[in-house]
Amino acid sequence: MLLPAHLTDETDPPLVRWLKPRYAKSLLWLSSHFRPVMLGSVAACGLGLIGFLQLDHKFLPELREGHFILHTQSVPGTSLTESIRIGSRLTEQFMAITGVESVSQWAGRAERGADTYGSHYSEYEVRLKPLSGQAQQAVLDQLRAILDDFPGIHYEANTFLTERVDETISGYTSAVVVNIFGHDFSVLDKQAQQVAAIMQAMLGADDIQLRSPPATAMMQVQLNLDQLRFRGITPGQVMTALQTAYEGRVVAKNLQGNRIFNVAVVLAPDLRTQVEYLQQIPLSGPEGRRVLLSEVADIEQGEGRYNILHQGAQRVQTVTCNVNARDMDDFMAELKQKVLHEMQWPAGTYPDFKGAALEQAEAREALILHALLAGSGVLLLIYIALGNLRNVLLTLVNLPFALLGGVAVVVIGHATLSVGSFVGFITLFGITVRNCIMLISHYQHLIDHEQQSWNLETLIRGAQERLPSILMTALVTALAMLPIALNSDNPGREIMGPMAAIIVGGLVSSTLLNLLLLPAILLRYGRFAPREADALIE
Repeated sequence: MLLPAHLTDETDPPLVRWLKPRYAKSLLWLSSHFRPVMLGSVAACGLGLIGFLQLDHKFLPELREGHFILHTQSVPGTSLTESIRIGSRLTEQFMAITGVESVSQWAGRAERGADTYGSHYSEYEVRLKPLSGQAQQAVLDQLRAILDDFPGIHYEANTFLTERVDETISGYTSAVVVNIFGHDFSVLDKQAQQVAAIMQAMLGADDIQLRSPPATAMMQVQLNLDQLRFRGITPGQVMTALQTAYEGRVVAKNLQGNRIFNVAVVLAPDLRTQVEYLQQIPLSGPEGRRVLLSEVADIEQGEGRYNILHQGAQRVQTVTCNVNARDMDDFMAELKQKVLHEMQWPAGTYPDFKGAALEQAEAREALILHALLAGSGVLLLIYIALGNLRNVLLTLVNLPFALLGGVAVVVIGHATLSVGSFVGFITLFGITVRNCIMLISHYQHLIDHEQQSWNLETLIRGAQERLPSILMTALVTALAMLPIALNSDNPGREIMGPMAAIIVGGLVSSTLLNLLLLPAILLRYGRFAPREADALIE
């Protein structure tokens, strides 16, 4: 109802009328210079494939959530007071970073908390002001720089969702986890320290930690059973005295008006680490005789373990790290090579590799396998539609052209490949093959229904008639994806943004080469012959 009455199927819009003769001249030029143009295109596609194989990969892109979770650990046994002092110093430096809105610290563990961390452990929640993705990454880099320069602590820095994903996969908030199984603690510690040294020497390794650190400072009280029996003291009395010294014990109540206050006894904090004061703790012997702790026990400062890890009924020592500025698959391959072949492993001791790095490889392999299976089914349907195996294979010629544009976008944007990026390439290949089918099926239509001969004239006519359709298909898809592709590193676009950018970049290269080079390839290698009437009816 709204279109003008004089508009017919034979009428082209002004832009298309302007494009068609110039498009025809381009096809004639390409046909006469086919060999050098083809060689140049093959070289460009080869460079694109090499670039694709060298791109960095990540299981998930950097998620821009507007806040970071930082974990710090000092030497096990560090007092809560010292952890809070360290946290206050760090908080002051964090707040000085432009873009940081607030910093909260959790030190140790709550009385009924689910976590079993000691007082040497702290967790910080750093909330950011509204920032772009690039600005959030700059804040994270500054946080890491501050933590790198702060002495006496190990740390991890991630977003909340990244931590939950890594923790679900391996039990730790790190991308790379090496579990070392065995029975002898000294052997496990030696092997773990060698693995940590290998990681430290590798490019891209950050936040390297031993999860069960050996040689933790401890105050050891060794009871002398003969002296206990001689002086009439039970081991329970010693335990009660030590518990009172370190945790305190309510011994009386003080009434002030209508208020009641508990009176507790506890050893002064600055005396709890000094052997000579612990030796003076009094015990009550028979008939009220006063016995000192040093008379029934040997007290000395030694070393022990803060925690002992077990998995599958075996002792385990775990080494973890994160990977930055490097392809994670390449990092894991190098790590496995060095750990398995350059280290000596005693009998009964062996490593096990876990983490998001392995999950990334498995996810990519599954994605490629499913894409190949789906692609095989699509090729079968294309063969049924075209009825010519040669022409079906020629529809795949445009895929390297699509890959070239997608890789160029990733390289120009200094991005890494993630799951969303692979989905973008698969979607791009589907759109590219569809454009090829539109062109090839129209050539077959001209041969079958309009009795045209397969020659240069038919090639130019078919390409001109399909020019608006192919341009509109690519243009509509590109315009739909462009708003998402721009600033794809910003919050909310971390997964869809790279996918959209790859589709837009690939459509540019594949559409140009589909319109210009594919017709010339079809002229030389395509086979278009009239099909039987019965086949057309079917």
